[in-house]
Amino acid sequence: MSLLRRIHYRWWDRTLDRPMALPVRDELSRGEWNAWVGQRGEALAAKAVWRSGRKLLYRNYRPKRGGEVDLIYRDGDILVFAEVKTRTSGEFGGPAKAVDREKRSLIIRGASAWIKALHRPEGLLLRFDVIEVLLKDREVPQIRINEAVFASSQQGLGM
Repeated sequence: MSLLRRIHYRWWDRTLDRPMALPVRDELSRGEWNAWVGQRGEALAAKAVWRSGRKLLYRNYRPKRGGEVDLIYRDGDILVFAEVKTRTSGEFGGPAKAVDREKRSLIIRGASAWIKALHRPEGLLLRFDVIEVLLKDREVPQIRINEAVFASSQQGLGM
C-alpha cells in the first residue's frame, strides 16, 4: 500500500466518525442483510485496528483444513487473532457473547494453521481478541476492541 494511501486511511478517512445509514431491512432477504451487516462490521473493525496504530496483516483467513479468523494483526510484538461480531441493536446482549466454545475452536484452528505457515517461530506472543461493532441507523458506529478475551494452550496451536 502506498504511503499516501496509508496516511489517508489512518488520519483522514472519517468513516468511523460519521453516522451511517443502514439499508431498509425489509428490502433485503435475511441472508443479504446478515452479509451486509457482517461485511460492513469487518470493514469498520479493520479501519479501527489500523487507526489505533496496529498493523493489519490479513482479513478473512480461511485455511483449507478448516477454521476461520476475521482479522489477523500485530499489536507491537503480539500476533493477534480477532473475531469481529457486529450487531444492529443491543437487544440480545453484547456482540462478544456470541463467541461461544464452537466459534473459539474455529478461531483457534485458523490461528494454528497461520502459525504452521510461519513455521512456528520461537517466542511468538499470541492473543485472541473480540471486536464488537454496533451499527444503529443514522448513528456513528460504536467499535470496541476487547483484548485477550479467551486463551488457548500452546499445545492446542501446534507449538
